[in-house]
Amino acid sequence: MAPERQLGSEPAGEATTVPCPGCGREYDASLFRFGRTRHCTCGTRVGPTPRPSAPDPGRNPRFFADAMLGRLARWLRILGYDTSYEAHLEDAALVRRAIQEERVILTRDRALPEEFRVPALVLVEAERPAEQLRELVRRFRLDTEGRLFTRCSRCNAGLESVPRSQIAERVPARILRDHDHFKHCPGCGRVYWEGSHVDRIRSAIRRALAP
Repeated sequence: MAPERQLGSEPAGEATTVPCPGCGREYDASLFRFGRTRHCTCGTRVGPTPRPSAPDPGRNPRFFADAMLGRLARWLRILGYDTSYEAHLEDAALVRRAIQEERVILTRDRALPEEFRVPALVLVEAERPAEQLRELVRRFRLDTEGRLFTRCSRCNAGLESVPRSQIAERVPARILRDHDHFKHCPGCGRVYWEGSHVDRIRSAIRRALAP
């Protein structure tokens, strides 16, 4: 991760002050790290020059969902997409982390893109999780099949296949008897297998993405 620049450590040629577009008052550029903005005493919002839209992340976008989008984060993980989510993380810390980790910020908070001028930020319009998922799938052209069930929906770590012998004491006997293939999460230790819930999840995804 790139360290946060300290005052006076700006690269040569980079502006060290940011002028207020309303009254012209100049503010130290260090006040606007990571795209933060603030209100001038004249009432105008001051911040860094808006940057162009974020480049297309291609077929492998990584996300950071804010506190309002916990259920969407879970669905994105089920689809296999690396999605950070920390319910109690403050906005400034979330933005900083997302920039450092090169993640697209997902939010329902209309004040966030006003307070932080960052290119990789998506204001999710839909209210219901299923509609939010459809919105993201269409916007980023997400693969809804090829990555399915490859990531832990609880902690976001990538899942690993394990032999039955390694998880024999961690699942019910009937599950061990009826299934041959298991995956476990190296992050939180959760064990996964293809039970009836898999069909229910697939059906829920199809319904969410239906025209």
